[in-house]
Amino acid sequence: MSKTYRIACIPGDGIGKEVIPAGQAVLQALAASQPGLEFEFTSYGWGGDWYRTHGEMMPADGLQALKDKDAILFGSAGDPHIPDHITLWGLRLKICQGFDQYANVRPTRILPGIDAPLKRCGPKDLDWVIVRENSEGEYAGVGGRVHQGHPLEAATDVSMMT
Repeated sequence: MSKTYRIACIPGDGIGKEVIPAGQAVLQALAASQPGLEFEFTSYGWGGDWYRTHGEMMPADGLQALKDKDAILFGSAGDPHIPDHITLWGLRLKICQGFDQYANVRPTRILPGIDAPLKRCGPKDLDWVIVRENSEGEYAGVGGRVHQGHPLEAATDVSMMT
């Protein structure tokens, strides 16, 4: 039985422009080795460059464009010329909160033939899954600014920990 996974690719900024094409190449190699497995990639140029042109990190209908995808391959958010709160809240958090993505799941294991920092570990010595909860701290989206641009402008910064 054949299965095609629709993957949204968002390189974002910085290293993301390198890791997303590399990730796509890995998935294409996997598909080439597995009959019936296919990937269909759709790239979105959202991030700092998009912001400089459009004044926002992603278009207003961006979440709708991602809604029918099976997965999102996300590079990185952050640009030295754009304040962090804009890059984080305008792209990364908008996607995470919009789809209720509450965790980063990162499988980790030693692969045969790979020169890894944990060289003394054999392929079966390390098999971790790191789950990073993603709905607290700066990811909670709590706080903000009121009366922006006026003499009474005020900001709140609330940290949410459970």
